[in-house]
Amino acid sequence: MANVKAADPSYADSGHEDVYGEDDATKDLPVTPWGRFIANGMDLLRDPRFNKGTAFTEEDRKHHYLEGLLPPIILSQEQQIERIVHNIRSKADPLQRYLDMMDLQDRNERLFFATLIEHVEELMPVVYTPTVGEACEKYGTVFRRSRGLFITIKDKGRVYEVLKNWPEYKVAVIVVTDGERILGLGDLGIQGMGIPVGKLALYTALGGIRPSQCLPITIDVGTDNEKLLNDPFYIGLKQKRVRGQEYDDLLDEFMHAVKRRYGEKVLVQFEDFANSNAFRLLEKYRTTHLTFNDDIQGTASVTLAGLMAALPLNGGSMADHRFLFQGAGEAGTGIADLIALSISKDGQKSVEEARKQIYLVDSKGLVTASRGIESLPEHKQKWAHEHPPVGSLIEAIHALKPTALIGVSAMRGAFDKDVLQAMAKYHPRPIIFALSNPTSKAECTAEEAYKETNGAAVFASGSPFGPVEVNGKPRLTGQGNNAYIFPGIGLGCIISGSVRIHDDFFLVAAEALASQVTDDDRAQGLVYPPFTRIRTISAVIATAVAERSYELGLASRLPKPANLLEYSKRCMYNPDYRKYY
Repeated sequence: MANVKAADPSYADSGHEDVYGEDDATKDLPVTPWGRFIANGMDLLRDPRFNKGTAFTEEDRKHHYLEGLLPPIILSQEQQIERIVHNIRSKADPLQRYLDMMDLQDRNERLFFATLIEHVEELMPVVYTPTVGEACEKYGTVFRRSRGLFITIKDKGRVYEVLKNWPEYKVAVIVVTDGERILGLGDLGIQGMGIPVGKLALYTALGGIRPSQCLPITIDVGTDNEKLLNDPFYIGLKQKRVRGQEYDDLLDEFMHAVKRRYGEKVLVQFEDFANSNAFRLLEKYRTTHLTFNDDIQGTASVTLAGLMAALPLNGGSMADHRFLFQGAGEAGTGIADLIALSISKDGQKSVEEARKQIYLVDSKGLVTASRGIESLPEHKQKWAHEHPPVGSLIEAIHALKPTALIGVSAMRGAFDKDVLQAMAKYHPRPIIFALSNPTSKAECTAEEAYKETNGAAVFASGSPFGPVEVNGKPRLTGQGNNAYIFPGIGLGCIISGSVRIHDDFFLVAAEALASQVTDDDRAQGLVYPPFTRIRTISAVIATAVAERSYELGLASRLPKPANLLEYSKRCMYNPDYRKYY
C-alpha cells in the first residue's frame, strides 16, 4: 500500500496489508472481473482494470505474452505516478489536464486512482470542480469513450433491461443526474454526465469504494437549452425537456428497477436536479430507498462542519449565532435545515425555535411571512418568519445583524464591498462563506473577503482560492467541498449495511469533519482540514455514520465490528497493482 501510505501516513498504523487491494469493504460483494480469467497479450493491455503498462515485470511479460508489446523499461507504480504528474503539470489548459486524467482512467484504472490519491489537493480540481464544469459544457465536443449508463425517456417501460446491460451486477453506489442544474451552469442535458463520473471517481479515491461497484447514470429527458439543441455535436436527445407525469413515471420506474437489480442496500445519490424536482424526489424516495441528495444534504453537512470548526475563532456555540443566506434554493434550505437541527440539539430547543435564528434572502428580498406564505415554494415556507419586508441583502444585514453570511446564490459579486464591510461592522470575526460553484459564480473571492473586512473574516468558499496575504502573513482558504462528506457517508452506509439514510447521518458527519480541524489549521485561516488527510477523514466520518446507523436500527451488517474505525480503514480500496499469478 505504498501509495496510500504516502498520501496518508496514518494508514501505516492500520495493521492492514492486502497486496490485492480488495479488502473487507464489501466482502459479500466480490469484484466482478476477478472472478473471470485474466486476459493475456494485447487484451490485457487494453483492459484498464488490469493493465499495469510499463510496470509489468519481466516475469509478468513472460506469463501473459507481453514480450515485445511494451518497451523494455520497467517502472514502478511510483515512477509512473511521477511521470503522469509531470505531464499533467506541463499542460496549461485545465480542460486538457482533465482529458489527460480521463484518458488515464480509461487505460489504467489503478494508476489513475493511485495518482489521484497521492496528489489529491493538486488533482481534485482537475477531475472535479471547477474544471468539470467546463468539461460538461463541452462534453459533446470532447466525448471519447462512454463512462456510465445513459437512460432516456425513450427507454420508458424497459429501464430494468437497460440496467442489465451494465456489466457489473454488484453495484454499491449510483450517482444519477438529469442534467437540469449542473453546478451554476444551468441545463446541460445529457452533458451533465461529467458530474456523476467525477463524483464516483472521488467516492473511490477519497472514500475507498471499489470502482467496480460505482455506477454513474444520466437520465436524458431532453433539454431546454437552445444552444445545445442547435449544437451539431450535442450527444443527447434533441427535444424539449419532458416534465410532469411522464417524467415522474420514468423516475419511479428507474428507482424501482435499481432496487430490483442491485438490492435494498444500493446507495442512490441524486445530483444536480432542478429545485422543482430535487426536494420532492428526495421526500418521495427517502423512506423507501437508501438515497440522498448531495446538493441539499451533502452541502448542508459540509457547511455545518465549517461553521462548527469556526466557533473557536468566532466565539460561542451554534445556538449563540444568527445566520443569513443569500440564496434560498435546494442548497440554501438544505443547509438551513441542518443548522436548525444542530442549534436545537446544542441549545436544547425545538427545531421550530431554532429556525428563528436563520433567515434567507432570495431574488425578491428577505423571505418573510409578509410575502404570503402560501405563495412561496414549499421548501421556503418554513423560513418565512414574521418580519417587516426587506428588499435586499445589505438591508437584511443591517436589520438582522447576522454573525454568519452564507452564499449559495451562484451570483458573482453578491457579497460586494458594502455587504462585507457591513458584516465586519456587526461582529469582530464575521463568518463569510461564499459557496457557489464554479469559481466564476462565487459570491466573492477570498481576497475580497479579507480586504473589505480588514482580515477579520472567517472565510470559506465552494471553489478553490489561492493563499491571500493578510497583514503581511499568508492566509489559506478553506474549501467547503462536498467531497469531504459524501465519500465518508457512502463508506459508512456500506460498512454498516444501512438500509436507509437518516438526517442524523449528516449531523454526525459534520461533527466528525469539524473534529479533524486542528488549531494549527485555524491559525492558517482554515476551517476545513487539508485534503492530504482525506482518507483518514473519510474513515472517521464513515465510523460516525455507521455508529449512528447501528444506534438507529438501520444497519443490517451483523454482528457490528468491535472497532468500526479500524474496520472502515480495512474496507477502503487500495489502488496498488496486483500480482496475477
